[in-house]
Amino acid sequence: MAADGANVPPTAGAHSPTPATAPAPTAAELLAFVRRTAQDAALVASLPLDLEGRTWLRLEGPGGSEAWLIGWPPGTGTGWHDHAESTGAFTVAAGALKEHSLAARLPTDGWQTLELSEGIDRERQLATGQGRAFGRHHVHEVLNESGEEHAVSVHAYYPPLPQIRRYSRTGAVLRLEQTERPEDWQ
Repeated sequence: MAADGANVPPTAGAHSPTPATAPAPTAAELLAFVRRTAQDAALVASLPLDLEGRTWLRLEGPGGSEAWLIGWPPGTGTGWHDHAESTGAFTVAAGALKEHSLAARLPTDGWQTLELSEGIDRERQLATGQGRAFGRHHVHEVLNESGEEHAVSVHAYYPPLPQIRRYSRTGAVLRLEQTERPEDWQ
């Protein structure tokens, strides 16, 4: 998550493997984790904030999940993207974020451009303490629309992000621009 608005932080270390006997965390368990973590005022206050770009801190997520505490300067966002095969959740720990998402399942491979149907756009305004879970291939963008206030959020993904697909959008047309894999973030 660099100042250029990239959504995925570089991997700070190897992903911790999930023990063979541990079940994968569900989206509800990821949401419970990010909500609990967002209430840790000392942890949230420990994140350095930067006016130029997003900042982050890698966290230990449940069951081998990938988790992050993320600082959002005023006016920053992720751009349209998905988390491929990962389920996920995020909660706002401070400030507010807006999420634009698509209420449609997109094909996972074999396309460059799609014309989106009417009525699939969703918008959520998430204040401190609010969050959401999402399933695999969830296409969204997250924004801090405040002109003055930082936002801080907690995110968790399982399995750890295998890839991120980035999109551009013009009206009803969604275009796949780039696919990133963990080795691209190192």
